[in-house]
Amino acid sequence: MHIEFDNTVLRELPGDPEAGPRVREVDAAWSRVDPEPAPAPRLLAWSPEAAALVGLDASDAADPLFTRVLAGNAVLPGMQPWAANYGGHQFGHWAGQLGDGRAISLGEAIGSGGRWELQLKGAGRTPYSRFADGRAVLRSSIREFLCSEAMHHLGIPTTRALSLVATGEPVLRDMFYDGRPGEEPGAVVCRMAPSFLRFGSWQLPAMRGDIALLRALTDHVQRHHFPDLAGHGAAGDAEWFARVCERTAWMVAGWMRVGFVHGVMNTDNMSILGLTLDYGPYGWIEDYDPDWTPNTTDAHGRRYRYGTQPQVAFWNLSRLAQALAPLFSDPAPLEAGLQRFASAWNEAERDLAARKLGLAHCRDADMALFTDLLGLLRDGQFDFTLFFRTLGRIDPQAADADTFAAASYDAPAHRRVADALGQWLQRYAARLADDPLALPQRRTRMELANPCYVPRNWLVQEVIDRAEAGDASGIGELLEVMRRPCEEQPGREHFASRRPEWARDRAGCSMLSCSS
Repeated sequence: MHIEFDNTVLRELPGDPEAGPRVREVDAAWSRVDPEPAPAPRLLAWSPEAAALVGLDASDAADPLFTRVLAGNAVLPGMQPWAANYGGHQFGHWAGQLGDGRAISLGEAIGSGGRWELQLKGAGRTPYSRFADGRAVLRSSIREFLCSEAMHHLGIPTTRALSLVATGEPVLRDMFYDGRPGEEPGAVVCRMAPSFLRFGSWQLPAMRGDIALLRALTDHVQRHHFPDLAGHGAAGDAEWFARVCERTAWMVAGWMRVGFVHGVMNTDNMSILGLTLDYGPYGWIEDYDPDWTPNTTDAHGRRYRYGTQPQVAFWNLSRLAQALAPLFSDPAPLEAGLQRFASAWNEAERDLAARKLGLAHCRDADMALFTDLLGLLRDGQFDFTLFFRTLGRIDPQAADADTFAAASYDAPAHRRVADALGQWLQRYAARLADDPLALPQRRTRMELANPCYVPRNWLVQEVIDRAEAGDASGIGELLEVMRRPCEEQPGREHFASRRPEWARDRAGCSMLSCSS
């Protein structure tokens, strides 16, 4: 097992003079800390596609060293483990120093298409663990491993997941913070990204008045991830921020297209590269409800509900703009960057509507057509994924509300919207008659935009239940399905099914917390 490393974060950004996991305030970008070895590591799953990005293959995965390294029990030449320091707004409130409390980066691997920072999540305490143990439980680790790779195959910018390793060590967790903790099996995910820098990486030094670190972070990320802007001074800084805004808009549009709810869009969970980052209490819209959030911590305010994700992204970018303000002599470039978000979101939203409806382009009236349909999905309690998948297979001239009966979770609600849905289908048929796309093109466009398979929470919970009972094979089965989410796979109808009744109120399916 060989990987080449070049750790620019450690070389170019200021580090903590103290090493080790002692909890402390840190006036630097990172701290050196080693993973804590797992007592009995066992490889449960790995992603061949992610492994290939750093030059690894099946023979490497079969090597016992692979499991030891990705559990935190061994370090390869060139690895220099560290934990990153950052702050953030959590649920709208400034939380001060946060940092990688249970994540330890091993190094920056040089692989195909650039560099990939390898990071172990759940490998032990760091200076940012506060009162926690730095470990992660199997259920949350399975969720992150599967969803990271699923989002990639769905075409949405994301961090990746290389491996999932059971530690052989129990972890004590209070899943819903209700005073009833219990022991759960522990695990470590190795996740990958070109960089794990996030909005909060800039916010913390800004709050502390550390302009030198603000400058160093900006120069670093431009040099390695926006190289055409490096060295271009104020103009480069302005264009860089605008691109961060644009990338964020298109990432969130991807979430909205497939019905993904991040669940905890704190500024410390927002990637500076526009990648989906930190898979905690996420969820997938099933019966369409724009006010739904899977996060029990957010149950009262619903700040991070599905329908508000674009607005939250803009709010988070505004906090990033505030952090960057000391680097600008005039706020106008930052305001222009935020306007780029608004423009990009408008374009992305229209593109989303056009693709989900199978239109060549989205006209002004088409947004009303799309919005009206979403209202019918809500009122008829239709499954978001199943409805749009069905829509792509039918002739709207010959269809009626009964065509979608199997996609509704409530027969009375379905009947109440039947007439309105029939009228909508006639409007849709008339619009398609005026669209240049031929039927085969339209159906292909819709199949690619409207997946057949998404890693619904209840599907992942089935995998978790099996794994906690000793059968980890379900992890690979669901991963295999998600490699081709837009292709119907014979014999795998279960993975494209409507949510079963047992999962409606089941913990892990409809209700999740930040506990991991």
